[in-house]
Amino acid sequence: MKLLLYMKLIFLFLILLAVVSCSTKNTKNQILATELDNFFSAKFNPHEPGGAVLVMINDSIVFSKGYGLADLETRERITSKTLFNLGSISKTFVANGILLLAEQGKLTLEDSIIKYFPEFRDKSIAQKVKIKHLLTHTSGLPDIRDVGNDTVFYLTAKDAENWDPITQANSLLFEPGSQFEYSNPAFNGLALIIEKVSGMKWQQFISEQIFKKAGMQQSTITDGPHPGSGVSHGYVVNKGEWTQDDYAEEPTFAAAGNGGVWSSVEELAQYERAIWNAAFLPQEIIDESRTAKRFDNWKGTQPFAANWSWFTPGEKGEAYSPMIGWSWFVGVTPGGKKIVGHTGSQGGFLCNYVSIPDKKLFFVILCNAPLDVYGFSDKVMEIATNHDQ
Repeated sequence: MKLLLYMKLIFLFLILLAVVSCSTKNTKNQILATELDNFFSAKFNPHEPGGAVLVMINDSIVFSKGYGLADLETRERITSKTLFNLGSISKTFVANGILLLAEQGKLTLEDSIIKYFPEFRDKSIAQKVKIKHLLTHTSGLPDIRDVGNDTVFYLTAKDAENWDPITQANSLLFEPGSQFEYSNPAFNGLALIIEKVSGMKWQQFISEQIFKKAGMQQSTITDGPHPGSGVSHGYVVNKGEWTQDDYAEEPTFAAAGNGGVWSSVEELAQYERAIWNAAFLPQEIIDESRTAKRFDNWKGTQPFAANWSWFTPGEKGEAYSPMIGWSWFVGVTPGGKKIVGHTGSQGGFLCNYVSIPDKKLFFVILCNAPLDVYGFSDKVMEIATNHDQ
């Protein structure tokens, strides 16, 4: 009888301990959310273009809110469900599409791109450049698109039209793998490789293989024109007035491989959850994709210019260590934790996607105007880190 009573007391104590722990956690999260809301409420004008912010700790969304207007004409307000153009964050979806095809045995990252683009004027260039070089911005392929002098064409030019000029290059900027040179056309090329190998539009492949498995039901990828409805517009200030700057105003906006994904902060949290839980790729491939690469012939002397004060490339030796995995930028926080992310900038859209996998901390900021996204990111990191003590 006494033993039964003792066991009941222990059980009640454990329940009480769990309730107290949960209550403490909820209180910390409420304080964090209040601090973030106070900060962003002061930064965004409710009558102008703005943004949406989400913070996720473990599998729980502790803060998610929109500020400002998605459309100045209709006065539609931004919410956590508003779709934004992700700019270069789109590249991570293209990269994961390539990794899916590699995992299925349909290509390898060591494939020379001559296999997929035999139309290269100089075959030796295409023979040297491999898929892994396109994924890491180390191909050495020059961006010889004549965007500045042919803006009318590039307002509607899609992936193939943006990639075609690259196939006419007669020299490389450097030996593939030896240096870093950020390349938008590289990801137009990768998107086209997905189509050649999968036998379907790459947008459909990503939708079926990633969006669906991650539960991203509203996210979409353009194939030319701006989505007709349900998305925010991008804006910039011109002579003191807000003017629209997205499809039909911004050259190369219609090219999707480098920046055609539209999503919300809520659905990007689903994307990161799917990555954490290996929902569409095996864990070892995900880990490899988020590990910085350094090829044997690396001679780079400059790191990618990080925009965040807490994102550093590590030690500097004879050559800077690279900061790029399979499209993901990889760094170290001041506390020594790996940090993974990608920025996005296209037309009036400016975004930042940041994950610290070891701490299960994720946040994303999507703006439809060129606001201080990197300063905002520093503040989110500061507040989130202070509440994680």
